[in-house]
Parts: sequence; C-alpha cells; structure tokens
Amino acid sequence: MAEAGRRRGGRSDDRRATDQLFDRELDHLPPEVRWREWMNRVEATIFAASEPVTRETLARIVGKSCSIDLLIDDIREELRGRPYDLVAVAGGWKHLTRPAYADAIRAAIGGGERAVDISQSEVFVLNAIAYFQPITRAELSSFFGKEISRDLIGNLRSFGFIASGPRAPQPGAPYTYVTTQAFLLEFGLGTLRDLPDFEALEDAGLLSKEKLLAGDIMLEFSGGEAQGLGGEIED
Repeated sequence: MAEAGRRRGGRSDDRRATDQLFDRELDHLPPEVRWREWMNRVEATIFAASEPVTRETLARIVGKSCSIDLLIDDIREELRGRPYDLVAVAGGWKHLTRPAYADAIRAAIGGGERAVDISQSEVFVLNAIAYFQPITRAELSSFFGKEISRDLIGNLRSFGFIASGPRAPQPGAPYTYVTTQAFLLEFGLGTLRDLPDFEALEDAGLLSKEKLLAGDIMLEFSGGEAQGLGGEIED
C-alpha cells in the first residue's frame, strides 16, 4: 500500500512538474501569433479526445486572459465549408461530421456505431426523466397512469441514457433516475437547458415534479413522437 501511495504521489509530482514547465501564457509571442497558437492547441486537444472536452480542460492549455468562447468561435469560423464542425455537446466540445455527409460515411465505412432500437414507450419515459429528474420509477408510473416496468428502465440503462440518481426521501428510499452524458451526446445537447422549451417551462413554473404528479403538467406527444426528443432516435 505504501509503495502504491508513493507511485501515485510520484505521478502527481510529475503532473505538477509538467504543468510548471508548460507555457500557457506565451507572453514572448506577438498577440496574433499567440492567439493562433492557442487556437491550434484547443483544436488539437479536442480532435485527439474521444469524449467532449470541457472548458476546465481547455483552460489548462491557454493563458488566463484567454477567452475560450472567442477561441471556439474563431475555430468554427475557419471550419465553415468543411465537412465537420466543432460542436458544444455533453458539457464540452467535440468534432462532429456534418449531417449532410452521413450517407457518404455509411457508404464508405458502414454504420460505425450501433443503432439504438428504442420503443415509443421508452422515448416517452426518457422524456419524463430528462425534464423532471431525479425521479423514481413509482413517480413515473403515477404520471403515466400505469406501471413503468423494471425492464423498461433496464433498457434505458443498457443504452447508457440513464443512471441511478440519489435515493428519494420516501419510505424505502427508492432510487431515482437521471440522464447521463451519453444521453446529451446522443441527442446533441450541450446541457439539459438545451432541451426543447426547457426555459419556457421553467419560467412558467411548470418544471415541477409535484405539478407533474398532480396532473397539472402533460408533456405533449403527437404523431407517435415525444415532442421533447422525438425524431432523434430510430425506432
């Protein structure tokens, strides 16, 4: 255990030493060259990452006075006309190909990612979890007027779209359910506030589980699709 602790401590020391040697500020460079280097660092980091890169991560490679949002804007401007873009998704930024080239990519290399076979009922439940999380299975059942099965919840978990949240302050302390980063990534959302009409519901005081369970709220469904997330996943 002591040896393991020393190894972990050694890695932390190496990280701190690297951080001290890494020049974030680039004060020796002219402003235009410094900005270009920061842009290159940010784009390279996002390109190399398999997951969305957060603002906190990017802050490690640019100067303290640097506006990451302006850097991203300049990078995206340079990517106009390219077949890919830099997209805010799942709490960070990620390079994503433009939808117009989806058919060409599938024709060249196949589907790449598995298709998600999700039912209409699962989409409805996922909507309710997304808007009113953390929420229990019993609360979901009360809202829909029928039992939401463990199998349905298990399917949404197997897709990676939901996870267990904090236990509810109710008899038996049942688990609640919340959406995941994979959910945001699948639907191209930066944060939950990007859900359709989220701010309108919030401003109207309707984003409330109490009103939901009292029947004062009904998420609008039409044509077999949930308005909030409909059309984003193949059925």
